[in-house]
Amino acid sequence: MADRPSLPALIIAIAVLAGSYCRVASSASPAVEDELRGGGGAGGPTTMRRRAASVMVPITILKSAVSDGAVCMDGTPPAYHLDPGSGAGSRSWIVNLEGGAWCNSAKTCRLTRSSGRGSSDHMDKEIPFTGIMSSSRAVNPDFYNWNRVKVRYCDGGSFAGEAFDKDTGIYFRGQRIWNAVIRHLLSIGMANADQVLLAGCSSGGLAVILHCDQLRAFFPSGSTVVKCISDGGLYLDAVDVSGGRSLRSYFGDIVAMQGIAQNLPPACTARLDATSNIIDGVKTPLFLLNAAYDFIQIVLSLAPDRADPSGAWRACKSNRTACSASQMSFLQDFRDQMVASVKGFSGSRSNGVFLSSCFAHCQSEQLGTWNTKPGGSPTIQNKGISKSVGDWYFDRAEVKAVDCRYPCDNTCHHII
Repeated sequence: MADRPSLPALIIAIAVLAGSYCRVASSASPAVEDELRGGGGAGGPTTMRRRAASVMVPITILKSAVSDGAVCMDGTPPAYHLDPGSGAGSRSWIVNLEGGAWCNSAKTCRLTRSSGRGSSDHMDKEIPFTGIMSSSRAVNPDFYNWNRVKVRYCDGGSFAGEAFDKDTGIYFRGQRIWNAVIRHLLSIGMANADQVLLAGCSSGGLAVILHCDQLRAFFPSGSTVVKCISDGGLYLDAVDVSGGRSLRSYFGDIVAMQGIAQNLPPACTARLDATSNIIDGVKTPLFLLNAAYDFIQIVLSLAPDRADPSGAWRACKSNRTACSASQMSFLQDFRDQMVASVKGFSGSRSNGVFLSSCFAHCQSEQLGTWNTKPGGSPTIQNKGISKSVGDWYFDRAEVKAVDCRYPCDNTCHHII
């Protein structure tokens, strides 16, 4: 294994990685991810059954990737789902990177390896498309007829690792999976795309930030519009309720165990004492969709059990109305940090922001949060998420939407 990275004293980082070079908050645990993740796409043009606002399509196992060492944690091939586009959308593509919990130790990685997050043998053989992945024009008016791809998560490190652990026999080959799947999609038609959107939520949203410029490099002619949306991927290295930073050692372990440092963006690795957001170094147009009171960061970063041994935050973490005045003040300060972290990023005309005041996580793939009809999206200045993303992607309007402080927004769908 690689040496564990050193830790700079202070950084707000929005990225898929932390430890030495960048700071990020945790992605969701497997149980939380399974509860919160949206639908997927499908693997093949046939055997589809339509539902009210989603489509179920079988998985495609990319067996050819194994020869390049692009394998899941257990050595099985990577996988994806494709729902083919039609009509005017046949030359447009969404590539959605599935989220999934990180593993940072032999114990946790063994558990992940034997699940659908570490082995294509254990993945669902078909998954639904909802929200931004939906084939329903009513639900997803801007992208419903695009080629929509869900790349399955099975590497334990947001498509960024490059290592093999001899002691456990576990592969961390996320970067190879990314390269293999994208090259395969190019070979089956994406190379001729007029428009491409890279998307993902939670740890998939972190992966979007890491790979956004990499995807743009696959289209050197400049004739293809490439943009990216990170949903629930805006993670801050915030001080926890004990005054510490709970996730630094955790992510240091991940970076070392999975050989991730070599695949971090130069804008991150060049600044060992970084004090700026890594998103400011992303050159490809990027949209940040996030809840200012991100449920996952509250539970796993701000008030994890190890930082709250007395259980003073237990009730607040499960029910926002149970938070004391001092606890809510702490959360309001966190929200203010998040707003400040996107200030420079939002100054670019090509970037977009939708920062709601909801206790939520992952809002683009859920029917109940993606569109104002029929689901009931949160709105900022009378504009919902789907309309905001579409306006930004198609340059219909600039979108720099930052909500007022909780509890001002009555359009939220709160998780707690």
